[in-house]
Parts: sequence; C-alpha cells; structure tokens
Amino acid sequence: MSRAALPTVPLRTTTAPVAMPMLGLGTWQAERDDCYRAVRHALDVGYRHVDTATAYGNEDQVGRALADSGLDRDEVFVTTKLPPDAAGRERETLESSLRHLGTDHVDLWLVHWPPNRQATPSTWQALRDLRDAGLTRAIGVSNYSTAQIDELIEATGEAPALNQIPWSPTDFDPVVMAEHGARGVAVEGYSPFKRTDTHDPVLVEIAGAHGVSVQQVVLKWHLRHRVVVIPKSVDPGRIEANLDVMGFGLSDEEVARIDRLGPGPAGA
Repeated sequence: MSRAALPTVPLRTTTAPVAMPMLGLGTWQAERDDCYRAVRHALDVGYRHVDTATAYGNEDQVGRALADSGLDRDEVFVTTKLPPDAAGRERETLESSLRHLGTDHVDLWLVHWPPNRQATPSTWQALRDLRDAGLTRAIGVSNYSTAQIDELIEATGEAPALNQIPWSPTDFDPVVMAEHGARGVAVEGYSPFKRTDTHDPVLVEIAGAHGVSVQQVVLKWHLRHRVVVIPKSVDPGRIEANLDVMGFGLSDEEVARIDRLGPGPAGA
C-alpha cells in the first residue's frame, strides 16, 4: 500500500491545520518488546500514525521504534495522552512523555479522561499553553461528553481539535457525529473490533461481497465517516491487514446498512 493512499483529517489549531492520518496503530496493552516490534513493523509497512499514552507505560518502546525506523520525525504522527490524575502537573507530564518518546514535540496531546469526571477547564488551558509553547502541534480530549466539550469552549473560547471515544458500528449515533461536527471537533474511535460483533450477518455478508475480512470492513466504514481509527495489534499479519483497506470501497447502501447496527436514530 502506498502511503499517499491513506486519507487524512485536518485538526484545527491556532495556526495552520494539522493533517492527521485517519488510520493508525494503537498500542494499548502492548508491552515491552512486543510494543517495540509492533511499532517497528507498522512503520516498516507504511503506517505513519502511532497512538500511545502515559498510562500505557510503553512510550519508551514507541520512541525506540521511531528512532530505529530511520524515518524523519515529521513523517510520523505521534499521539500521547495526559492521565487524569496528572491534572495540575501538565508540563512535567508532557516533558516526561517527550523524554520517553525521544522527541521535542508530539503531534497530538489528549486529556485521557476528564479529571475527577469533570471537564476541568484549567487543564485544558494548560494544554493550550503547552501547545503554544511548541511542545505539541495539536490538542484534544478523550472520553469527553459534548456537554464537557461545551464547558471547555465556554471557559477558553477554543474547542478541542479532536475527541477520542469508543466507536464501532454498534456505537454509531449520527447525533454524536453531528454534535462534534458542529463544534469543529474531529472524532477518533478506539476499540473498533472489541466493540464489534464480528459474526453479525450484515458485516459478514458485506465482507464476503468484497473478498475482505469483517475487520477490514469495519475500518473502511470508519474512514467513510471520516472517523480516525487506531486498531491495536502486535501480530505482523494483522497489522498489515488492518492497513490494507484502500483497495476496496463500500457503497452508500452498505454504509447505511452498517449504520443501522448502532443504537442511534439510524439504528433504531
């Protein structure tokens, strides 16, 4: 697969938009050398987006793989996340992440969960300050509700560039998509396979019609909706298969059938 075939989504910042590859490698629960080998293989076969987090405990392995890949730093989009219990220690947490990753900046830094389940505008302001200082190119949140996003906007005048949330066909809700779109917030989905019934007859039928796996259909469905997706795997074959989704297309009717698997109005 050619790198140029991978679509990107623009993330809003205070300067020029940052182009984020819409398909990346997730590293949750990838540990030690397994994480290193997975990231190295992913970069070798064409991934240019890697997602990690302070809480994953593997930023050093991600950084080692980045360094050993031989790729220029600006060729790879790197995301990491601030643990909610690090609210109030934003700078030292990000600086620690950068040391582990072996880079002077990340491309996207997220608040991993709302601290104490609250929107916490003070933490959002700290992310804005560190973005303006050049330690991250874009900033966002993860696992935030629309109401919490609105609280950040109300307090600072700036919406997160992105919200990373659990997402799959069974989670699909056009209202959630519309709410984020109206605020200029990109959506990134995690756990796309864990939250999917891979034996669902609709998905099995569509996969069979295209000669691909159900997992590949799920990833393609994310891309059709302009939702960034980060499937996690440490298996080389699965890493390659997850990237190989640009050689087929889903019709509007097929996308609509998959949408109806969700709980929202389209799935009612």
